[in-house]
Amino acid sequence: MMDSLQQFLPILRWQDVVDILLVAFIIYRIMVLIRGTRAVQMAAGLGVIILIYFVAKQLQLYTLHWLLGTALSSLFLLVVIVFQDDIRRVLTQFGQPPFLRYKVKTFHALEEVAKAASDMSKSKTGALMVLERTIGLNEYIETGTKIDGEVSKMLLNTIFAKCTPLHDGAVIIQGGRLAAAGCVLPLTSNPAISRRLGTRHRAGIGITEQTDAVTVIVSEETGAISVAIAGRITRDISPGILRRILHNSFATDEKDTSRWRLRLNR
Repeated sequence: MMDSLQQFLPILRWQDVVDILLVAFIIYRIMVLIRGTRAVQMAAGLGVIILIYFVAKQLQLYTLHWLLGTALSSLFLLVVIVFQDDIRRVLTQFGQPPFLRYKVKTFHALEEVAKAASDMSKSKTGALMVLERTIGLNEYIETGTKIDGEVSKMLLNTIFAKCTPLHDGAVIIQGGRLAAAGCVLPLTSNPAISRRLGTRHRAGIGITEQTDAVTVIVSEETGAISVAIAGRITRDISPGILRRILHNSFATDEKDTSRWRLRLNR
Protein backbone atom coordinates (compact mmCIF):
# COMPACT_ATOMS: atom_id res chain seq x y z
CA MET A 1 0.00 0.00 0.00
CA MET A 2 2.87 2.37 0.81
CA ASP A 3 4.43 1.62 -2.59
CA SER A 4 1.17 2.51 -4.33
CA LEU A 5 0.94 5.75 -2.33
CA GLN A 6 4.52 6.69 -3.21
CA GLN A 7 3.78 6.10 -6.88
CA PHE A 8 0.59 8.20 -6.71
CA LEU A 9 1.97 11.25 -4.88
CA PRO A 10 4.44 12.37 -7.59
CA ILE A 11 1.66 12.62 -10.19
CA LEU A 12 -0.69 14.51 -7.84
CA ARG A 13 -0.75 18.17 -8.92
CA TRP A 14 -1.68 21.10 -6.71
CA GLN A 15 -4.58 21.72 -9.07
CA ASP A 16 -5.93 18.25 -8.21
CA VAL A 17 -5.84 19.07 -4.50
CA VAL A 18 -7.68 22.36 -5.08
CA ASP A 19 -10.17 20.58 -7.34
CA ILE A 20 -10.95 17.95 -4.70
CA LEU A 21 -11.29 20.54 -1.92
CA LEU A 22 -13.65 22.71 -3.99
CA VAL A 23 -15.90 19.77 -4.88
CA ALA A 24 -15.95 18.66 -1.23
CA PHE A 25 -16.83 22.19 -0.10
CA ILE A 26 -19.66 22.50 -2.63
CA ILE A 27 -21.12 19.13 -1.62
CA TYR A 28 -20.84 20.07 2.07
CA ARG A 29 -22.57 23.44 1.53
CA ILE A 30 -25.41 21.81 -0.42
CA MET A 31 -25.90 19.21 2.33
CA VAL A 32 -25.99 21.96 4.99
CA LEU A 33 -28.47 24.07 3.03
CA ILE A 34 -30.92 21.24 2.29
CA ARG A 35 -30.62 19.50 5.65
CA GLY A 36 -33.97 19.26 7.37
CA THR A 37 -35.92 20.31 4.26
CA ARG A 38 -38.16 18.36 1.91
CA ALA A 39 -35.26 18.21 -0.58
CA VAL A 40 -33.67 15.48 1.55
CA GLN A 41 -36.77 13.30 1.27
CA MET A 42 -37.04 13.87 -2.48
CA ALA A 43 -33.33 13.11 -2.97
CA ALA A 44 -33.76 9.88 -1.00
CA GLY A 45 -36.73 8.91 -3.19
CA LEU A 46 -34.73 9.63 -6.34
CA GLY A 47 -31.88 7.52 -4.94
CA VAL A 48 -34.27 4.60 -4.39
CA ILE A 49 -35.45 4.82 -8.00
CA ILE A 50 -31.85 4.76 -9.27
CA LEU A 51 -31.10 1.77 -7.02
CA ILE A 52 -34.14 -0.11 -8.35
CA TYR A 53 -32.93 0.66 -11.89
CA PHE A 54 -29.60 -1.14 -11.30
CA VAL A 55 -31.24 -3.99 -9.39
CA ALA A 56 -33.70 -4.51 -12.25
CA LYS A 57 -30.76 -4.77 -14.65
CA GLN A 58 -29.03 -7.39 -12.51
CA LEU A 59 -32.24 -9.43 -12.11
CA GLN A 60 -32.99 -9.11 -15.84
CA LEU A 61 -36.33 -7.40 -15.27
CA TYR A 62 -36.26 -5.94 -18.76
CA THR A 63 -39.57 -4.08 -18.77
CA LEU A 64 -38.94 -2.35 -15.42
CA HIS A 65 -35.35 -1.61 -16.43
CA TRP A 66 -36.45 -0.08 -19.73
CA LEU A 67 -39.18 1.99 -18.07
CA LEU A 68 -36.86 3.41 -15.40
CA GLY A 69 -34.10 3.93 -17.97
CA THR A 70 -36.46 6.01 -20.11
CA ALA A 71 -37.40 8.15 -17.12
CA LEU A 72 -33.81 8.56 -15.94
CA SER A 73 -32.59 9.54 -19.41
CA SER A 74 -33.91 13.00 -18.61
CA LEU A 75 -32.43 12.95 -15.11
CA PHE A 76 -30.97 16.47 -15.28
CA LEU A 77 -34.29 17.95 -16.39
CA LEU A 78 -36.10 15.92 -13.72
CA VAL A 79 -33.78 17.20 -10.98
CA VAL A 80 -34.27 20.82 -12.10
CA ILE A 81 -38.08 20.46 -12.08
CA VAL A 82 -38.34 18.62 -8.77
CA PHE A 83 -35.77 20.70 -6.89
CA GLN A 84 -36.35 24.10 -8.53
CA ASP A 85 -37.16 25.89 -5.25
CA ASP A 86 -34.23 24.31 -3.42
CA ILE A 87 -31.81 25.01 -6.29
CA ARG A 88 -32.86 28.66 -6.30
CA ARG A 89 -32.36 28.89 -2.53
CA VAL A 90 -28.93 27.21 -2.71
CA LEU A 91 -27.73 29.49 -5.52
CA THR A 92 -28.90 32.65 -3.78
CA GLN A 93 -27.30 31.65 -0.49
CA PHE A 94 -23.99 30.88 -2.25
CA GLY A 95 -23.95 34.54 -3.27
CA GLN A 96 -24.43 35.90 0.22
CA PRO A 97 -21.74 38.19 1.65
CA PRO A 98 -19.55 36.70 4.43
CA PHE A 99 -20.98 38.96 7.13
CA LEU A 100 -24.22 40.88 7.47
CA ARG A 101 -24.02 44.50 8.55
CA TYR A 102 -25.73 45.17 11.82
CA LYS A 103 -27.21 48.63 11.32
CA VAL A 104 -28.76 50.80 13.99
CA LYS A 105 -32.00 51.02 11.99
CA THR A 106 -32.20 47.24 11.87
CA PHE A 107 -31.51 47.00 15.60
CA HIS A 108 -34.41 49.36 16.28
CA ALA A 109 -36.73 47.35 14.00
CA LEU A 110 -35.85 44.09 15.76
CA GLU A 111 -36.56 45.60 19.15
CA GLU A 112 -39.93 46.93 18.01
CA VAL A 113 -40.88 43.57 16.48
CA ALA A 114 -40.03 41.78 19.74
CA LYS A 115 -42.06 44.31 21.77
CA ALA A 116 -45.03 44.07 19.42
CA ALA A 117 -44.94 40.27 19.49
CA SER A 118 -44.98 40.39 23.29
CA ASP A 119 -48.03 42.69 23.31
CA MET A 120 -49.91 40.66 20.72
CA SER A 121 -49.10 37.44 22.55
CA LYS A 122 -50.78 38.79 25.68
CA SER A 123 -53.88 39.92 23.77
CA LYS A 124 -53.93 36.80 21.53
CA THR A 125 -53.74 38.89 18.39
CA GLY A 126 -52.66 36.89 15.34
CA ALA A 127 -49.63 38.30 13.52
CA LEU A 128 -47.15 37.39 10.80
CA MET A 129 -44.02 39.54 10.49
CA VAL A 130 -41.33 38.87 7.88
CA LEU A 131 -37.85 40.36 8.18
CA GLU A 132 -35.80 40.52 5.00
CA ARG A 133 -32.12 39.67 5.11
CA THR A 134 -29.93 39.28 1.99
CA ILE A 135 -32.50 37.84 -0.43
CA GLY A 136 -34.94 40.46 -1.72
CA LEU A 137 -38.65 40.15 -1.01
CA ASN A 138 -39.92 42.70 -3.54
CA GLU A 139 -42.09 40.16 -5.36
CA TYR A 140 -43.99 39.54 -2.12
CA ILE A 141 -44.12 43.22 -1.22
CA GLU A 142 -45.95 43.81 -4.50
CA THR A 143 -48.81 41.58 -3.30
CA GLY A 144 -49.60 43.84 -0.34
CA THR A 145 -50.21 47.48 0.51
CA LYS A 146 -47.02 49.54 0.49
CA ILE A 147 -46.37 51.56 3.64
CA ASP A 148 -42.64 52.41 3.75
CA GLY A 149 -42.80 53.63 7.34
CA GLU A 150 -40.70 53.41 10.46
CA VAL A 151 -41.13 50.16 12.34
CA SER A 152 -42.80 50.70 15.69
CA LYS A 153 -44.65 48.60 18.23
CA MET A 154 -47.70 50.84 17.94
CA LEU A 155 -47.87 50.58 14.15
CA LEU A 156 -47.55 46.80 14.19
CA ASN A 157 -50.22 46.45 16.87
CA THR A 158 -52.53 48.67 14.82
CA ILE A 159 -52.02 46.74 11.58
CA PHE A 160 -52.76 43.37 13.17
CA ALA A 161 -55.76 44.52 15.19
CA LYS A 162 -58.73 42.36 14.25
CA CYS A 163 -60.80 45.30 13.02
CA THR A 164 -58.26 46.41 10.39
CA PRO A 165 -58.38 45.20 6.74
CA LEU A 166 -54.66 44.27 6.70
CA HIS A 167 -54.54 42.01 9.74
CA ASP A 168 -54.86 38.75 7.77
CA GLY A 169 -51.78 39.27 5.61
CA ALA A 170 -48.09 39.48 6.41
CA VAL A 171 -46.00 42.52 7.23
CA ILE A 172 -42.63 42.70 5.47
CA ILE A 173 -39.77 44.65 7.03
CA GLN A 174 -37.07 45.62 4.56
CA GLY A 175 -33.90 47.52 5.41
CA GLY A 176 -35.16 48.33 8.89
CA ARG A 177 -38.39 49.90 7.56
CA LEU A 178 -41.92 48.54 7.32
CA ALA A 179 -42.20 48.09 3.56
CA ALA A 180 -45.72 46.68 3.19
CA ALA A 181 -48.62 45.02 4.99
CA GLY A 182 -51.30 42.56 3.92
CA CYS A 183 -48.77 40.63 1.83
CA VAL A 184 -49.44 37.14 0.45
CA LEU A 185 -46.76 34.52 1.13
CA PRO A 186 -46.20 31.02 -0.30
CA LEU A 187 -47.38 28.17 1.91
CA THR A 188 -45.01 25.41 2.90
CA SER A 189 -45.55 22.06 1.19
CA ASN A 190 -43.35 20.16 3.63
CA PRO A 191 -45.35 17.05 4.66
CA ALA A 192 -43.44 16.89 7.95
CA ILE A 193 -45.08 20.10 9.21
CA SER A 194 -47.76 19.44 11.82
CA ARG A 195 -51.30 19.53 10.47
CA ARG A 196 -52.33 21.46 13.56
CA LEU A 197 -50.55 24.53 12.22
CA GLY A 198 -52.82 26.92 10.36
CA THR A 199 -52.34 29.05 7.26
CA ARG A 200 -50.50 31.82 9.12
CA HIS A 201 -47.82 29.43 10.40
CA ARG A 202 -47.55 27.60 7.06
CA ALA A 203 -47.04 30.90 5.25
CA GLY A 204 -44.42 31.92 7.81
CA ILE A 205 -42.51 28.70 7.16
CA GLY A 206 -43.03 28.78 3.39
CA ILE A 207 -41.32 32.13 2.86
CA THR A 208 -38.24 30.93 4.78
CA GLU A 209 -37.99 27.86 2.55
CA GLN A 210 -37.62 30.03 -0.55
CA THR A 211 -35.60 32.91 0.96
CA ASP A 212 -33.33 33.56 3.95
CA ALA A 213 -35.94 35.73 5.66
CA VAL A 214 -36.84 35.40 9.34
CA THR A 215 -40.53 35.28 10.26
CA VAL A 216 -42.21 35.92 13.59
CA ILE A 217 -45.66 34.40 14.07
CA VAL A 218 -48.13 35.03 16.88
CA SER A 219 -50.97 32.54 17.24
CA GLU A 220 -54.46 33.97 17.35
CA GLU A 221 -55.76 30.94 19.23
CA THR A 222 -53.13 30.58 21.97
CA GLY A 223 -51.03 33.74 21.78
CA ALA A 224 -47.90 31.59 21.43
CA ILE A 225 -44.90 33.22 19.71
CA SER A 226 -43.06 31.23 17.03
CA VAL A 227 -40.09 32.00 14.82
CA ALA A 228 -39.22 30.38 11.48
CA ILE A 229 -35.78 30.28 9.86
CA ALA A 230 -34.65 28.21 6.84
CA GLY A 231 -37.86 26.20 6.73
CA ARG A 232 -37.77 25.31 10.44
CA ILE A 233 -40.11 26.61 13.07
CA THR A 234 -39.56 26.93 16.81
CA ARG A 235 -42.83 27.36 18.65
CA ASP A 236 -44.00 28.79 21.96
CA ILE A 237 -40.97 30.92 22.85
CA SER A 238 -40.74 33.84 25.24
CA PRO A 239 -40.23 37.45 24.07
CA GLY A 240 -36.72 37.32 25.52
CA ILE A 241 -35.79 34.25 23.49
CA LEU A 242 -37.35 35.86 20.41
CA ARG A 243 -35.22 38.97 20.89
CA ARG A 244 -32.07 36.85 21.18
CA ILE A 245 -32.90 34.85 18.04
CA LEU A 246 -33.56 38.01 16.02
CA HIS A 247 -30.33 39.69 17.06
CA ASN A 248 -28.30 36.52 16.45
CA SER A 249 -29.87 36.08 13.02
CA PHE A 250 -28.99 39.60 11.87
CA ALA A 251 -25.65 40.00 13.65
CA THR A 252 -23.88 37.04 11.99
CA ASP A 253 -23.80 35.24 8.70
CA GLU A 254 -25.89 32.11 8.91
CA LYS A 255 -23.43 29.62 7.44
CA ASP A 256 -25.04 26.91 9.50
CA THR A 257 -28.84 27.18 9.73
CA SER A 258 -28.76 25.43 13.11
CA ARG A 259 -26.31 27.83 14.76
CA TRP A 260 -29.05 29.98 16.27
CA ARG A 261 -30.54 26.89 17.89
CA LEU A 262 -27.26 26.09 19.64
CA ARG A 263 -27.09 29.59 21.10
CA LEU A 264 -30.48 29.18 22.74
CA ASN A 265 -29.08 26.39 24.91
CA ARG A 266 -26.28 28.51 26.35
